[in-house]
Amino acid sequence: MPPTGIAKTLGLETVVDNGAQSGRAALHFRATMDMCHSGGIVQGGFVTGWLDMAMANVVLSKSNYEQNLLSLEIKVSFLASAGPGLVIAEAWIERMGRSTGFLEARLTNERGDVLAKASSTVKLVPMKR
Repeated sequence: MPPTGIAKTLGLETVVDNGAQSGRAALHFRATMDMCHSGGIVQGGFVTGWLDMAMANVVLSKSNYEQNLLSLEIKVSFLASAGPGLVIAEAWIERMGRSTGFLEARLTNERGDVLAKASSTVKLVPMKR
């Protein structure tokens, strides 16, 4: 099924691993020139969105979609610029309590160069049905 909504806006191509079994999510996104500002550099909001989506994916999948998450804080360190092409967001749960989770993620390009790293603190809430 093709991505819709925010996944489409962020250029999601494939969920390689949702993290339900492994505890590590891996998502592939396609960065386009429409996401870039001067010099073909992807705007930082897209980078943050890719990392955030991967971190959310691992929590949702690991909880079998019984828990939703609200970001309390997110920190992104930009290590190198992202340009058009494939980017891979990997995320994992650092620690998960009953009401709070601590997540981490990294973004790489096709060559494996680390472009950004993120950490996030989230509030866990029951999924509304």
